[in-house]
Formats: sequence, C-alpha cells, structure tokens
Amino acid sequence: MFRWPCLALLSATAIPPRLCAQTAAAGIAPPRKQVVATRVPGDAVRVDGRLDDAVWAEARWIRDFVQKMPHEGAPPTDSMRIAILYDDGALYVGARMYSRDPSKIQAPLARRDDTSQIEHLWVSFDTYHDRRTAYSFGVTASGVRMDFYHPQDNEYNVDGGFNPVWEAKAIIDSLGWTAEMRIPFSQLRFNDRAVQVWGFNADHWIPSRNEDVFWIPVPTNRTGWSSWMGDLVGIQGLKPSRRLELLPYTAGTSTLTGARDPKNPFDDGKNLGARAGADLKMGLGPNLTLDGAVNPDFGQVEADPAVVNLSAFEVFFDEKRPFFTEGRQLLRGNGPSYFYSRRIGAPPRGAVSGDFVDYPHNSTILGAAKVTGRLASGVSLGVLTAVTGRESARTVGYDTVSGVGTFGRVEVAPVSGYGVARVQQEFGTNASVVGVTLTGVHRDVAPGTALAALYDREALAGGADWILRWNRGTYELQGWLGFSHLRGDSAAINRVQRSAVHFFQRPDADYLTYDPTRTTFTGTVGTLQFNKNGGRHWLYGLGAGWESPGFDPNDVGRLSNADGRFEYTSLRYRETQPGKLFQNYGVGLYTNAEWDFGGDRQFLVAELAGDVTLRNFWTINTYVDVLPRSFDHSATRGGPTVATPRTWDAVARLGNSFGAKTSWNARIYYGRDELGGETYRLSGGLSIRPGARWQLSLTPNYLRSINPRQYVATFGNGGLATYGGRYVFAFVDQSTFLTHLTLDVYAEPFAASGRYFGLGELAASRTLDLKLYGTGGTSLSRDGAGNYTVIDGSDTLQIANPDFNVLSFRSNVVIRWEWRPGSTLYLVWSQNRFNADTRGQLVRPGNLWDSVRATGDNFLAVKISYWIPVN
Repeated sequence: MFRWPCLALLSATAIPPRLCAQTAAAGIAPPRKQVVATRVPGDAVRVDGRLDDAVWAEARWIRDFVQKMPHEGAPPTDSMRIAILYDDGALYVGARMYSRDPSKIQAPLARRDDTSQIEHLWVSFDTYHDRRTAYSFGVTASGVRMDFYHPQDNEYNVDGGFNPVWEAKAIIDSLGWTAEMRIPFSQLRFNDRAVQVWGFNADHWIPSRNEDVFWIPVPTNRTGWSSWMGDLVGIQGLKPSRRLELLPYTAGTSTLTGARDPKNPFDDGKNLGARAGADLKMGLGPNLTLDGAVNPDFGQVEADPAVVNLSAFEVFFDEKRPFFTEGRQLLRGNGPSYFYSRRIGAPPRGAVSGDFVDYPHNSTILGAAKVTGRLASGVSLGVLTAVTGRESARTVGYDTVSGVGTFGRVEVAPVSGYGVARVQQEFGTNASVVGVTLTGVHRDVAPGTALAALYDREALAGGADWILRWNRGTYELQGWLGFSHLRGDSAAINRVQRSAVHFFQRPDADYLTYDPTRTTFTGTVGTLQFNKNGGRHWLYGLGAGWESPGFDPNDVGRLSNADGRFEYTSLRYRETQPGKLFQNYGVGLYTNAEWDFGGDRQFLVAELAGDVTLRNFWTINTYVDVLPRSFDHSATRGGPTVATPRTWDAVARLGNSFGAKTSWNARIYYGRDELGGETYRLSGGLSIRPGARWQLSLTPNYLRSINPRQYVATFGNGGLATYGGRYVFAFVDQSTFLTHLTLDVYAEPFAASGRYFGLGELAASRTLDLKLYGTGGTSLSRDGAGNYTVIDGSDTLQIANPDFNVLSFRSNVVIRWEWRPGSTLYLVWSQNRFNADTRGQLVRPGNLWDSVRATGDNFLAVKISYWIPVN
C-alpha cells in the first residue's frame, strides 16, 4: 500500500495532522492544499526581483515545501516561501529561497530554457483545472527564464515550443535569492468563469546539493503532474481580453558563396535579399486563439545536422520554425505521425537541367493560420491551414559555339494547400481522452503534366485515438485506428507504390497487388496498448498493432516503412527508495517484433536493461540486445526479400551528477553479427562553465561499423533464384566522426567514410548467401578511379565507385536581443561547408579540422520584430 508523505500534503489551510495520518493509513489523499492569490491595484508591483513592493507584505505566503530528492518526504535543507498576486492584466509570483551559504548558489548565465546546471525555481499552473495539462514558468538565480507546456499528466513530458511573452527577475543577496515573475493573463488560456480555480505546484532545484524541493511532489513510484497539484484560489473578476497582438518584422539576408563561377548569372557573390511581413495573434473569445501570418518568416535559425544516409528511407529532422512549434501539442495526436510540419514549405521536387540553375531551396509559404484552444467542456481544438506558392527554377544554357546563353524558367512545385484539424475530448476523474485527427493536401497540378507525375493531387489521412486512465494514471489503455487515401495521376501513384515506404513491385510479394495504372491508394493503421505506469516496484506493458501495406500519410505526415504487424512486451522492476548504496535502480526485460503482411518476420529483438543512480547521483545505464535471424523486404530496394543475420549488441553509459558545475557522460556501444559484421560507437558529453557568462559544451561521437550486407546496385539478366535481377551487395566499412561544439556558438564538424569490399550478388531470395564476384567463373577488376567491372559469362556489369569520404562543417552564430518584451533583434551568421570524394579512407580526428577548411557558403541575416499588444 502506498503511504502518502503527510508533510507534502499538509495544507496552507491547516489540515489537522491527525486527519493526514488517518487518510494516509487508508491509502487516500487528504484534501488538496491551497494557495490564495491576492488582488492588488494595477502597477503595484515593479518586477525587479527584490520583493520590496509594499503589496508583498500583504500577500498570503506558502512555506510548506518538501523534498523529492535526495530524501523523499523530508523537509528542505533550507526554507523557502512563495506568494501570488494579481491585477486586471497579469499574475505575479514572488519567491524567497533561503540559503545558509549563498556563495554555493550556482547562478551562471545561460540561454533561455537551458537551466539544467543552474539553481532555479519554476511554478506550474493547470489553468483549465482539468488535472491533465499545465503551463510552467521558471527563473534561475541569475534571472534566466524558462517556460514550457505539459500536454499530458506527466511531470517529465514537456513541450519546449511554448514561448509566451512574460517577465522575470532574480536577485542574489546575503540570505539566498529572491525572484519575481509577471505573467500576463493574455499569455494563458483558461475558462471564462467569474471565479477561477487553477491547479498549482512549484519546484526549487538546488544543483549544488542535488536537492529537488516541491510544494507537492509526485511520489517517485507514481506517474503524473497536474492530477497531483494543489489549488490556486482567490482569482476572480477577470475582464475578458481581446488578446490581440501584432508582430511585424523586417529582415535582410546575404549568401556569400565559397566557389562562385563568374559565368553563373544567378550568383553575384553577395546574393542580397530582403523581406517583410507580420504575424497576428487574436483571441476568439476566452478560450480560442487565432494565429495568422502574412508573408511569414519561416527561415530557420538553427542548422540541421549532417548525415550520411545509406538506407532506402527518408531522414526526418526536427521542426525549428516558431509558427509550427508553438501550440503544436494541440495538433499532435496520440497515434501515428499524421502531421509532420516540415512538409509545409519543403524543397520542390521538379527536375531541371541547364549549365547553371537557380533552384529554390524551399516552397514559399504565402500564408498560414491556425486556431487553437480548449473549451470549458473539456474539448481541445487545433486547426491549421497553409498555402505554398508555385515555384519555378531559372535556367541558362550556353551554346558551345557562340557562347550565347539561353534563359528559361521551369515549374518545379505547384500551388499547394495544407489542412490539419484535431479535436480532443477529456472525460472522467482520471482525465481520460479521446481524439480525432484529420489532415489533407490539395495541389494544383494539371493531369498529364510533369508535376502531376511527381505530386499526388489529393491526400487525406487521419483517425481516432484514445487514452483511458484509471487509478490516477497508474493503469492506461490506449490505442488508435486510422487511414490514409491518395488520389492523383497514375504516374504519381505508381511513384508512391514503388517508393521505399512500400516497394509494391517486389517480385516475391505475392500478397501485394502492384498496379501501375492505379489513380488511388488507400491503407489503414491500428494499435492497442495496455500499460501499468505506477507502483513501487513492478511496471509492465504489452501491445499489438498494424500498418497495412498501403498506409501512407507522408504528404503531410511521417512514415518510413509500411506493411507490418507488430507486438511488444515490457516488464520492469524498480526500487525508488534510497538505500545504502543506491539512490534508485531498475531492471527490465523488453521484446519487440514485426511481421509483414506476407508473414515474414522483419525483426525480433529481446532486450535486458538496467539502470542505477548511486548515492552521489552518478548514473550507470546498460542494456544487451539479441536479434535472431529474420527477413528484410526492403534491402534490395524493390527486389526480393533478403535474410538478415543473427545479431547482438551491448551498451554501457556512465555519467556524473545531473546538476554538477562540470557535467560529463561517456557511452560505449558494441555489436556483432554472424557474418562478421561489427559496430562500435564511442560517444559522450562534457559541459563546463568556466565563468558566469560562459559555457563550453562538447558532444564527441565516433562510429565504426562494418555492415556485411550493404546494398550497392541492381542489374538485369539475373537468375531465376533472384527473379531475373542481379542485386549487388558488399561489405562496407563505415566510419563517422563528429562533435557538437557550443560556446555561445553552435558548430558541427563532421567527417564520414565508407569503404566497400567483398562485392557479390544475391544468390537467391530469402537467403544470406552472395555469389561473390571474382569467384565461380566471374572476374572482378577495378580501374584507377575505383570503378568496378564484373564479367559473368556474356554479361558485363559496370559498378561506379561506391566508396566515399564526406566532410561537412555547419555552424551558427546567433545574437538574440529581446530589446523589449516580445520584440527581438536577430543577427545570424551561418556556415555550410561541404566536400565529398571517393577515397574511402578511414576518418581520423584530424579530418574534423579538414571540414572547417572545406569550401562552402556563408549566410548572413538581420531580423527585427516588434511586439504590439493591442488590448
């Protein structure tokens, strides 16, 4: 039976200790704690972090805080107090954190939301009082702000894309430190009621002692957040606000190319550009918000990481554009990835040729709007629409005799309209939810045109999902059921069928119907999962589901490979109570498997994992995976199924205390298969703060991998065992060296190589066997450029040199100055350097320096925005 920590639940309204003891013995919670907000006149609080305004003396302070770490339920080492005030326009939070030795307060400066090694306080509000969602605001002892949104009833599930306009200040003094926050009501969403009751909690993190202090801690053997909060009362008489905000901007850019050809009429070496536009935010009643944009600035300030992709599948990158990150939790369901916002404004697909080509990097977003919010009935709503313009590439071709250039323009992307809608209903005392998501795309492509062969004309996807919770979220039954439907010219639908997501043309996939004349394409998806998420020791889960061969949400969503029936199980034992040696530990057994709709097992993995947190808060994590032989229906890129070898791998990670001034971790991975394939990865991280205004972070990563079955090419004239095709594979010795370096500057030197050897073709489908070139009557030769020639009887195969060495250097220097609340000046300098050749030499640390010297482009940008609240 779970025993409630009475100290954590004693209320500011003086619940008798006897009542606390009685309810704890019965395994139920006593009445919720309360904090009372006090109304004050407008402009009564000057936000400077000092708490010297007269109104703070009249405030109702709470002092009953309790540790969650390192000693759950114990009083804090040093006391603290918090009070809440409000006026017609904003909520004010004041806090005093005492310290017996203020010199030990860790208070370096950092970027917004980067506060792991800094002492900080954050407060959280369940403004809808739904016991499921919450907004959190925090400030460090040095005055750095942090803010995020809890989309679910989980302390650790946070969305950092929530970036409201608010203020906070902090001051360190001889007693410890104080903080003040001003949170405008216009930045919060709540029900339209005369008297407000919100959920409330607070957390004070003291990294020098690894001490985490809460008003109401969620017990370590439970899962939750909003459902455990106390109540914030006393707020009443708020006048509805129009919540109208304008954010006009202007920006200028310049791209300095590193290897300019003077004959290129599209590159003058500077490539100056300018743009202007505006964002609009407007309240639609007290619960809904409209976000609109005219000529929106969706340029990214952060660079995507460099990758070398040897698979058949798409690489997905994180969204970093503010319009799409803000409020995305209301558009994201609990099931498949129906909405991947980077599809909107993605690079065009049209093919163009010419001596020089000016090709658009992205499709221009002409306009976008979204409506998000939550109604008093518990219904959450999110709707987004966007339109991208028609894109053309400019070309020039020079006559080889006269040298005269002929200019042209080729359409490479059509006008496209995108729509996403989600409705979610909460119900029951345990905040169970059921939701429906629908996405759609319509493109203006004329039948029979070149673009109609590349783009689906219409795409729909969506479905229903649910999370049924009971016993305060300890048990959960969740699942989803969805569909996708594509419509377009037969050439476009044929492209989808033959893509890596489906490979319907596989010659041995007799359970699929490949039809190149199709003009529609439909699929389904479904999953059911049961999980036990709470309890002192035992946690478990199991689930099963499917993605039909025709399921494809990729016009707006994200999916790598369809055609699977899968299941998983998990069993974990944990100890959350500190002992003589460990702060906590856990061990678990997990299995995951998938079969395609033809019955071939695509993978089966069994994993044994363990984790330990020592009393000094160092952590050790390790796991071992075992994968028996299976099949891969994608390895031949549309050819027959290939067997996969038995494999095992193991990982160990060691890290020091999460909040240490100098934090570090080291990780080693090793894996091996029955064909001699081998992988090892050495990685780690180091974060040093040499001064209050400096932080140096390094995350080196070295990978060495020998894959015995890397696809190379496909040729005709093969044998019956491989359905008339020659599917060439080889060993590839791949190495990658990269490190992320941050010193108020983001830099990623990256070096990778691959050396192919042991070339051969698949001997028969559904096997591991290769017919090695150079044996069995075949000959294999290689020229000075590394290209292969294979002679097999009357057939001659020419294989281009597949070896590679890739160097990449990507860096960002961003100066961000919020010169007034919500108004920002950006100065950006980005570098993108790249070089590739076919040497296939193993990379070494020195290659990282070579990446810095590679040729590339420099991008310079200046952007200024001005936030105008219109109330």
